[in-house]
Amino acid sequence: MNVSTMRAVLVQRYGGPEVLVEQTVARPDPGPGDVLVRVHAAGLNPLDLYRRAGYAAIPESLRPTPPTLPFIPGVDLSGTVVAVGDRVTRWAVGDEVFGLVRFPSRDDGGRAYAEYATAPEDDLARKPSRLDHIQAAAAPLVVLTAHQFLTEHTGVGAGDTVLVNGAAGGVGHILVQLAARAGASVVAIASGRHRAFLTELGVERFIDYTSTPVEDWPRDVDYLFDSVGGPRSSRLTAVVRDGGTIMPVFYGDYGTERGITVRTGQVRSHGAQLAEMAELFDAGALRVGVDSVFPLAEAAAAHRRAEAGHIRGKIVLTVDGA
Repeated sequence: MNVSTMRAVLVQRYGGPEVLVEQTVARPDPGPGDVLVRVHAAGLNPLDLYRRAGYAAIPESLRPTPPTLPFIPGVDLSGTVVAVGDRVTRWAVGDEVFGLVRFPSRDDGGRAYAEYATAPEDDLARKPSRLDHIQAAAAPLVVLTAHQFLTEHTGVGAGDTVLVNGAAGGVGHILVQLAARAGASVVAIASGRHRAFLTELGVERFIDYTSTPVEDWPRDVDYLFDSVGGPRSSRLTAVVRDGGTIMPVFYGDYGTERGITVRTGQVRSHGAQLAEMAELFDAGALRVGVDSVFPLAEAAAAHRRAEAGHIRGKIVLTVDGA
């Protein structure tokens, strides 16, 4: 292959997983404040599925503007710096980095489903030595979402009771760990198959939604983090105490009653915060779960796996057999 080209997965039209097609495209050049990363692995997020489908699954009143076609999906990556822009001071060729790249952004984003991607230098952090590239690619969006939601939007701390719905998923299993680390008592809602996994991560009470009726779920929790959302989300309001807080990771219809606050937030790229989380990974104080791994050429199969549900942690695409 010509050094000026690369393999990438593109979305040429909105639709199902079948619209993800690997093609040969021009390799990007880094801007003055960017680095060029040789991507070893790219994380798959629900965002990728929504964007691929033109946000068709989201109610029209809440639907963002779809990205301009064609586009390369992916905002999470882990790889090696191969070139730097003129104004870059933090990184050098050969550095191993990971990051949530250009987020939020409607069009550009990370363009991580590719052999190479550019990234603003401040969006990246040094890859934790304890993680391989697959694990590192799984981490950025979910770690930053959990960290920012807990510290910037809610302020969870010792003595609080936190309930995480969808606790075994990407954001959920990180929320569980960081909330427990903050001193909160954590309740997890997930399928029974994930009980042991979540107990290891610090959950004090586990609710198997497949066998425990909503009426028997806990009441009077201080914070509900809902990483599932959707049209049935209103049933969760009953578990929150008067004056408590609901923090949806995705859209949901919770209503407002009993002084409950529904607080929304938008995760953003932040290399410095990600570096803090990298220290926790290297200290063994934080884990990232990987559900399954697919080669870049099988991105459509990876999206079908995501749509099948019951994910434990994250799905990752390998670009070079990392």
